[in-house]
Parts: sequence; structure tokens; C-alpha cells
Amino acid sequence: MTGFLPENPGVIKVNQVAEIRRLHFVEKATVSELAKQFELSRPTIRKHLKTLDDPVYPLRKLQPHPKLGAFRDQLKSWLETDARLPVKRRRTAQRLFECLQAEGYAGGYCAVRRYVKAWKQAQSSSPPVTQAFVPLYFPPGETCQFDWSHETVVLDGVEQVVKVAQFRLTYSRQMFVIAYPRETQEMVLDAHNQAFDFFGGVPKRMVYDNLKTVVDAIFSGKDRQFNRRFLTLANHCLFEPIACTPESGWEKGQVEKQVCDIRSWLFTLTPKFDDFAGMNAWLTVMV
Repeated sequence: MTGFLPENPGVIKVNQVAEIRRLHFVEKATVSELAKQFELSRPTIRKHLKTLDDPVYPLRKLQPHPKLGAFRDQLKSWLETDARLPVKRRRTAQRLFECLQAEGYAGGYCAVRRYVKAWKQAQSSSPPVTQAFVPLYFPPGETCQFDWSHETVVLDGVEQVVKVAQFRLTYSRQMFVIAYPRETQEMVLDAHNQAFDFFGGVPKRMVYDNLKTVVDAIFSGKDRQFNRRFLTLANHCLFEPIACTPESGWEKGQVEKQVCDIRSWLFTLTPKFDDFAGMNAWLTVMV
């Protein structure tokens, strides 16, 4: 039998205090019954039976980081270095945490995340922007989203930018990525063939930006003139191409987020390969 463990007192709300007092003094509920109902410890219930005002709890303004202390200078140096890089090449808090672990850090991720957040807030004079998103529902096998990303790698000893075709099944969240030297139409068509072979089938709809290799002309609303060669692929594979509204990335938000995640996971520290075959074999294993 598990007992009632003391909880963080800061989570109880004033309306809960009033309900506890009403049930005890009016409905004659016992302390044990209230503890079970509200999932609080019995000492907490007894304390709030005497509470008449909204409880006030002291807030800790400074969060100690005992294990992070020896690594704070290193973390600060990395943040300052990353701040001079393009945004897409900066390391996330999770990636910095993994780098610190490689240096011998034995603490938790939360301490690193709090330090990174505080450091970034100190560097920024503008208030954070709050954004709202509406969740979307996708039936199984219906929709796949596509996007290109540009990533920096070292290929055969030479640092260069490669183009990565990224696919995302919206229901299962299954990913497929493959790299090419350019974004030509031949490579777009090959990427689709490779992705459909990897997924073991073809979705009903494919969602794109208004790529020049996919869309020849943009009309009002969702009306598009699709490229003739691309429509040949769509006709052969029997999928419906859908082009997003210009500058409306949220219409294919899953693959947009995937691009950021893949960049953070795999390309933040510039990887090295002998050739494209080796890079794509690595991408298949890692993703």
C-alpha cells in the first residue's frame, strides 16, 4: 500500500482550500477522506483547514547549480561562440547538454536549460513573442509533407552546403531524409521514388512549398499550375499534389519542425563524409 507523499505546497489553489474547508466543516468529511480525494498528505489537509486567506509561499529567486558550477565558463563560451553563427547552426540547450556530458558533466539537463534560457534573456532586450497554433488531425496514410533544407557538411575534405530532401508522414510521424548536391527536378523526382520505396507505399496527398520544380504558376487561393514533368510522377504514383499558401509555413508545420530538429540533432557539429553515398547511408541509420 502506498501512502500519501508530501507534495509541493505551491500547486494547491485557493479554490481547493475553500473546497477542503467546506467538505470538512459542512459535509463532515474526515482528514483521511480529504487526503485521498485531493491526493494531498494529511498534514497538508490539516494545515489548510486553518487557512482563511490565499496562502503565500516564498519564491526562490536564485536557482543553485552545484554540479554545473565547474562547467559554467565552458557553457558560456559555447553560447558566445554560437551567438556569432547563423541561427540555424546554433546549438540547442539539449545539444549543449550532450556536449557538456562529453566533457564530464554529471548533472541534469534542467540546470543546463535554465542557464541557457537565462543567458539568452540577458542578451535580448526585446520581450518574447507568444505564438498560438491550432492542432491538425490527419487520417492514416493520407498526407505527407515535403521540404528542402540546406546543411553544411565536410565532403571529401571540403566544407560545402548540401541540399537535404525531407519527407514527413503526418499520421505516423515517420521521417525520411536524403541528401543531394542540388535541388534540380531530377533530384526531386528521385527523392520521391526513394521515399515511397522507404515508406512502402504512396500517401494520398503530398504537401509542398511553391517550389519552382513543382509549381510553374501561382494563381489566387489554392489554384496552381503544376509542372508537367512533376504531374507525370503524381499521375504515375496516384497522389494529389497540394501547394501551400505563400509564406504560410504552418500549413506543413510538421516537416518545418523536422528540418529544425534534424539540423539540431545531426548537423550542428559539422559532420564529415567521404561521399554522398556514405552520408545518405548515415542519414538512413540516424533518422
